[in-house]
Amino acid sequence: MAVRLVNIGFGNIVSAERIVAIVSPESAPIKRAIQEARDRFVLIDATYGRRTRAVIFTDSGHVILSAVQPETVANRLSYRGPVIQDGQIITV
Repeated sequence: MAVRLVNIGFGNIVSAERIVAIVSPESAPIKRAIQEARDRFVLIDATYGRRTRAVIFTDSGHVILSAVQPETVANRLSYRGPVIQDGQIITV
């Protein structure tokens, strides 16, 4: 099984197949979603104390905060680079 990984900043990596949405944290509904995820213990803060610039929603219900712009994460998501298959890095 091949797994594509996406760098979301500061060496943090997320499985590309699990990402449902990448949004900006500016709107009130997104801020509420972040607070609800925090209350349910499914919030992952990968900002290293910096300003949140992208909020990533996954198919497992987790919400990930990133200090990288949503456009940057999306560009990295569309990049067809190395893939991990059976514990080994292969290229596509």
